[in-house]
Amino acid sequence: MKIISGDEVRAATPWRDLTAALRAGFAGGEITAPARHHHTLPIAHEDPATLLLMPAWDRRHIGSKILTIHPGNRARDMHAVHSQYYLMETATGTPLALIDGGEVTARRTAAASVLAAGYLADPEAKNLLIVGAGRIACNLLDCYQAHYHFDRISVSTRNPEKARTFANGVEAVTNLKQAAAEADIITCATLSTEPIIKGAWLKPGAHLDLVGGYRPDMREADNAAVANARLYVDTYEGALSEAGDLIQPMEAGLIKKDDIRGDLATLCRDDKPLFDPAVRSLFKSVGAAIEDFIAASIVYERLDQSKQAR
Repeated sequence: MKIISGDEVRAATPWRDLTAALRAGFAGGEITAPARHHHTLPIAHEDPATLLLMPAWDRRHIGSKILTIHPGNRARDMHAVHSQYYLMETATGTPLALIDGGEVTARRTAAASVLAAGYLADPEAKNLLIVGAGRIACNLLDCYQAHYHFDRISVSTRNPEKARTFANGVEAVTNLKQAAAEADIITCATLSTEPIIKGAWLKPGAHLDLVGGYRPDMREADNAAVANARLYVDTYEGALSEAGDLIQPMEAGLIKKDDIRGDLATLCRDDKPLFDPAVRSLFKSVGAAIEDFIAASIVYERLDQSKQAR
């Protein structure tokens, strides 16, 4: 069984290749990905942790990610998310690889967001705002830059020191309201339980990408941002059971399930641009096992082919 490092994951998943693989995987419909196991773990004197088990399979591979999320790690200056990905052969169950799940998660998360933006956002977007400065936010920056040519990139974070995580040329935001009002694309990757982005700030045609919230009690956008946008999700099952940014407005009677116009499978199968300069769009992701499976399979196959070629 191969042990595959984060460096190897990055090398095997160039951004454009990864988004193309996700598009093909969602459109193809050949991957089975049942509902993930979601367990809340109490941690003394801080927010609860989360344990996720995320299986998927196709005719070639069986895979599962084991992932933990510890919000309290922010105070320890540690990554909040840790995980490993276990890949096996479908025909025999033979173990094939144990892959750095943190890198798989970070890269597939960013690629899924940018894949959705490719259908929903302005293809000529020039102004990107990133809210958050953790590992996922850094990957979002890299992936968006691989697909767009921005004139301005800004970042908003509760800890201004963390803005230094980003490359030169990324501006630290001092006025979030103004930055949001000017942005063509806003991507949020936080662990917030209170809305950060307000719909009243956003201009027509803006695309709001909500990545961070993965529990019903978590929010990154207020009701106005959700109720007045064209809504899309990564998967219906995940979003309707875990996305506080949608569940809470639904419970308040502001939106209903039918207001969600599609998921990534819908977008990829239709495969046509939907940007409307007069209407805002919102993509909410909570993460899906199919995304991890696609990324992990690519990593294993590319490294295996590289080894055979030598």
